[in-house]
Amino acid sequence: MKYIKINPADNVAVALQDLAKGEVVEGVKLLVDVPRGHKIVLQDLKAGENVVKYGFPIGHVTVDAPAGSLVDHNCIKTNLEGLLEYKYEPVSSVIPSAVEGSPRAFKGFRRADGQVGIRNQIWVIPTVGCVNGICQQIVERFKAGNPHDGVDAIVCFPHNYGCSQLGPDHENTRTVLADMVHHPNAGGVLVVSLGCENNQLDAFRELVGPVDEKRVKMFVCQKVEDEVEYGVQCLKEIYAEASQDVREDVPVSELRVGLKCGGSDGLSGITANPLLGVLSDWIVAQGGTTVLTEVPEMFGAETILMNRCQDRATFDKTVHLINDFKEYFMKQGMPVYENPSPGNKAGGISTLEEKSLGCTQKCGSSIVRGVLRYGERLQVKGLNLLSAPGNDLVASTALAASGCQLVLFTTGRGTPFGSFVPTMKISTNTPLSQAKPTWIDFNAGVLAQDEVMASVAPRFIDYVLSVASGEPVNNEKHGIREIAIFKTGVTL
Repeated sequence: MKYIKINPADNVAVALQDLAKGEVVEGVKLLVDVPRGHKIVLQDLKAGENVVKYGFPIGHVTVDAPAGSLVDHNCIKTNLEGLLEYKYEPVSSVIPSAVEGSPRAFKGFRRADGQVGIRNQIWVIPTVGCVNGICQQIVERFKAGNPHDGVDAIVCFPHNYGCSQLGPDHENTRTVLADMVHHPNAGGVLVVSLGCENNQLDAFRELVGPVDEKRVKMFVCQKVEDEVEYGVQCLKEIYAEASQDVREDVPVSELRVGLKCGGSDGLSGITANPLLGVLSDWIVAQGGTTVLTEVPEMFGAETILMNRCQDRATFDKTVHLINDFKEYFMKQGMPVYENPSPGNKAGGISTLEEKSLGCTQKCGSSIVRGVLRYGERLQVKGLNLLSAPGNDLVASTALAASGCQLVLFTTGRGTPFGSFVPTMKISTNTPLSQAKPTWIDFNAGVLAQDEVMASVAPRFIDYVLSVASGEPVNNEKHGIREIAIFKTGVTL
């Protein structure tokens, strides 16, 4: 298969491999070479006429584009502008039967608070960036002098914040760090404070609320004589508890999966994102939870999500989710609809509408059951929408903070990063998977070759469940785990 016309209403096709001038696509001879992932005009378009892909306009051409020509960001302009008013026109989504079968399970860790983790790790969390180095020393000294193979990992999560912040930024930092303390992938947590920062430990402890004090310990460096030795002793006590935890069979209804994409290309909406959509619908049908974020990458496809909301109240929350983010851009004096990155454009994505229509396929066709503010933890099962930007590290951290045990990350360009939960990379094309085997965990590019969804999706589901049961993904194998907190305002 050399190309695809995604929807019968489309007036462009997408090259699934590099195509040469003179080749024929849908009865049209190519006027130029067309790289993989890029769009081919199937009928003469006059300047100002819409380009249609996925069955929806993705912008208009700024110059005449004859049939057989390449149409990309150099000759397309978005149709989007300003804030919009939305009307609730609910549709009944039907979960597709691409994957059928009896209820499935994975091997997870049941926590005392009722949550389920897919990892049993010990986390060291600084309340402020000033003690990042101290936290790292605590972890290194503990590992050097004590057994630690009874847990999956002992990890420090440095960050730049916790002091000199005001308003929402300060609360975002506190909230995300508190979310981490309660995350089920952590069998134990050590919180390390300096003592003079804005994020005071007493106030933070109050925000966190009740915890198992054998597994969650906190201290102030300025109040102990040797902060590293004190921290090591705390880790010994935490490890004594966490190392006793064992995996047990847990139904998929307890799985909470974050959906994310980055470094997208023209195949993202054809291979990897639809694959995640099938998985998302399957998890929801099993009673589990999936979460879609990257609000700026919903612009242009937001009405599809709004009309899948379970009721008017959920619709209203989704409208606020969209418009609040648009207003955030406008208050900063930034354009709302200039989203595709240089990598996106090189891969064949030309406008925000095109990016969004591909991006939102990650959540399948399920009904939207919940809408979360940034830093808010999951309350309802099923498909949820989460407020966070498109930035890979910030959005993935937000997904994990909401309670997702795993983030699935589709990419056409590749990236090695990992958040504080397993961050599985799914390639949109086979050449990427072959070039970066230490980055990519699963290749969805076969969907652009000779495999069909009905064969790829069950294999992908099996792999996701094996990861949930303990199989490490590449970011874990290489010790790449990071957090990034959303910042919008002034630093003192």
